[in-house]
Amino acid sequence: MISIFKWFLQLFTSVSLLLITVMSSGAQAQGRPSTCLAIAQSLPNVIYASAGSENIFKIAGLASHEVRITFSGHSTYIIESEKGVTIATDFAGFAGTQVPRVVTMNRAHSSHFTDYPDPGIEHVLRGWNPDGGAASHYLQVDDVLIRNVTTDILNGGLHMTNGNSIFIFEVAGLCIGHLGHLHHALTEEHFGKIGRLDVVMVPIDGAMTLSLGGMSELVKRLRSSIILPMHARGFATPADFISMLGSDFDNIYLKSRSFVVSLYDLPKRPTVMVPEGLAFFSYQE
Repeated sequence: MISIFKWFLQLFTSVSLLLITVMSSGAQAQGRPSTCLAIAQSLPNVIYASAGSENIFKIAGLASHEVRITFSGHSTYIIESEKGVTIATDFAGFAGTQVPRVVTMNRAHSSHFTDYPDPGIEHVLRGWNPDGGAASHYLQVDDVLIRNVTTDILNGGLHMTNGNSIFIFEVAGLCIGHLGHLHHALTEEHFGKIGRLDVVMVPIDGAMTLSLGGMSELVKRLRSSIILPMHARGFATPADFISMLGSDFDNIYLKSRSFVVSLYDLPKRPTVMVPEGLAFFSYQE
């Protein structure tokens, strides 16, 4: 009996190592391997552990283990690392007074991309491939690793394969995900490619993107420590989204557009954090 158990253990270990190698071999060739990908996320009934304490917020300057996140408007969040890497998500041409070093875009509407990004932007990452096929990004910028997972979109009623990207930013030990203009439920393959997300930015309009019910089920599956709503267009409110998540999720309405977080002080329970300016934010697409 013991020998059979050892054989199964060795087999499981070998298969796990093979899967990890397949998932990250191409990535390692381009830079450091992802620390947010793991075998566990594809297993059923797995609940992910995360660091936690009551102190979520910091003040002013960033330490090496901290990240600043700022709501800029619509689906744009600014992510700042300790080494000064600034990233603007779903960039449509403006994200404050400073030019970000990196911008990500998605194709669904003109409010999520621009054909004329500032030439001072070092890296423009489109969530679709203008030449056809799937966009593929795996980019190391100082202390930030950026990668993407493509999804499909509907544009004017037309199905566009790989028209949207979920971007994942790995910085200071945190795994931060931006779902972009997500139009459909995710498959097991998607979840496997995404991996762990400590912070996730979620469209909550309930009409232009995946339904509010579908989005809440996705968030329950991801079980991220911090959920940041975005893309609030009046069809649904943050309160609607929070109510669908139920009693297993906490919520905080921030008195600022910006906060600082680290892996060491993530909330103990999954928490929806509504930044100032989002609850009544409206945008005409």
